[in-house]
Amino acid sequence: SKRVILTHAHSVRDALKEADVPYTNKDTVEPKPESELVATNYVVNIYRARPVIVVDGAMRQKIMTAAQTPHDIVAATDITPLRDEDQAMQSTSGDIVADGASTVLTIDRAVPFTLLLYGVPTPTYTHASSVGEMLEQKGVKLALNDTLSAKQSDALTAGMTVSIWRNGVQTATVDEPVAFPIRQVRDVDQPMGYHQIQTPGINGSKSVTYEITAQGGKEVSRKAIQSVTLVEPKEQVEIVGAKPGNGLTKSKGADVYTDSKGLAHRETYYDLNMGAVMSYCGGGTYTIRSDGAKIDKDGYVLVAAHLGNHPRCSIVETSIGLGKVYDTGSFTSRYPQAYDLATDWTNSDGR
Repeated sequence: SKRVILTHAHSVRDALKEADVPYTNKDTVEPKPESELVATNYVVNIYRARPVIVVDGAMRQKIMTAAQTPHDIVAATDITPLRDEDQAMQSTSGDIVADGASTVLTIDRAVPFTLLLYGVPTPTYTHASSVGEMLEQKGVKLALNDTLSAKQSDALTAGMTVSIWRNGVQTATVDEPVAFPIRQVRDVDQPMGYHQIQTPGINGSKSVTYEITAQGGKEVSRKAIQSVTLVEPKEQVEIVGAKPGNGLTKSKGADVYTDSKGLAHRETYYDLNMGAVMSYCGGGTYTIRSDGAKIDKDGYVLVAAHLGNHPRCSIVETSIGLGKVYDTGSFTSRYPQAYDLATDWTNSDGR
């Protein structure tokens, strides 16, 4: 169902209470109930908790949850969390009498086995049916002088150990972190510089085998020869403000703006014909925004910056809105984090 309400409430919680829209602690409300209402309109989604039956082999558990993804659903149970290699399928229960109108999440666990990589055993999991398919899935590439303990056509079974070794070469295997990726969501209702972590990221890990060259008892070089991901990193989702605030103006001439990452940028403006640089980021023409900023076809302010710190076409935060780097200039040698914003503040002709 969908409702439109008018309110003077200051938070999502107060607005829902005023509109007599109930929810429980098992429901998911987005934005969160404690979120402050600062914009002129909002879309509030309520995901109602519903019964879900989780089936994991002989284990079967029924819960009430608003979670949508298999990982989140299983995390709300007492069942072993899903591994990256496990598979899960959602369906509607076929037994209304026993289960009611429930969703059934059936887990297909990956096969556990041990990968003995150059002398270092690594417990891991796979849905591959053969040794060769598993090696391809794990990104393991055999060199000419590598030896495999089984044929690539052999079936891969639970508890199996697959060994790879290299004769006559010194190797070392170490576990290394895999940095989590960061995805930023721009919120035009929050001011520039606003920053909130919506979903924290989690680093993954990988097992890296190095071929080591030593002289006189000392290591002189090492080269990575294999890398197997043990735990996939989890993406971090961040909310950053994209609403222009009290930014650079013609009268200010120069100002310092601090972005959502806490990095300070000296800002100035210039007024030149930008046609020569528009081809760098997909082409098109530029126009003049109502406040005099020159913007591309996607609405990004045209920015000049140090290309070593901010490559062409990268998106940056400025005090007058999100910008895209099209240009550079000599000012970057003195101010490597500075931005020069393209405007029509000098000639008022858009050229």
